[in-house]
Amino acid sequence: QQDENQSKGEMSTGTELQTDTEYQDQNADSSIVQPLVAEDESNKAQPGDQLKVYLTFDDGPSSNTAAILDTLAQYNVKATFFVVGKEDEESQEMYKRIVNEGHTLGMHSYSHKYSVIYDSLENFEDDFTKIQNYLYDITGEDCHYYRFPGGSSNQISNVPMSDFIHYLNEQGVIYYDWNVSAAYTADELVDNVLEDVVKYKTSVVLLHDANTKETTVEALGPMIEALQAQGVELLPITEDTTVIQHISADSVQ
Repeated sequence: QQDENQSKGEMSTGTELQTDTEYQDQNADSSIVQPLVAEDESNKAQPGDQLKVYLTFDDGPSSNTAAILDTLAQYNVKATFFVVGKEDEESQEMYKRIVNEGHTLGMHSYSHKYSVIYDSLENFEDDFTKIQNYLYDITGEDCHYYRFPGGSSNQISNVPMSDFIHYLNEQGVIYYDWNVSAAYTADELVDNVLEDVVKYKTSVVLLHDANTKETTVEALGPMIEALQAQGVELLPITEDTTVIQHISADSVQ
């Protein structure tokens, strides 16, 4: 498994991920990114700005999804879940609960197999169509938000990421990366988020909803309390959300 320190911005060359087992490892997700992404100066927070924070959860549903949803409900906070394809009954109930409780349901690929979906544009299209259709069949939700496994600046793909971005643009699908990422222990996770969200008018926070990510559940309540105490708006991604992307969709023709 990949060192989680990479979620703080250390570059991955992709050499760590050589087997299908590792490609499927959801704990490695979204930390495989190019760290030196130019920041949008227009999103830098200025004194007096109303800060908007979007909590996003990758990789679910998992054994922790229900607890995450319970905590969000406790604090009356709506968030965004970028989910993968799981066909068991409990996962299907979690997809429905996400939608029914007013959260935004986004796509994070169906298989989450980097070696497959990033091997060709055809594979990516097949996987995208599968997750979009599956979520519609389960929830009735026509999903139009996507998060690339590893982010749009990942170092894994065998195909230029611009090919996939062009495809999503053609589908009218908006992909979101993040500008605030998680840390290691629950306390560090909270501290890291609180330290970073004050830098931006719009913060998209990367969190993980996976079976091994109990720290997400442990940190979520204290994080929400601290963010609310700072007076930020906690929101789900909608069509009005400022788009946060490592590689701008507008840069791809």
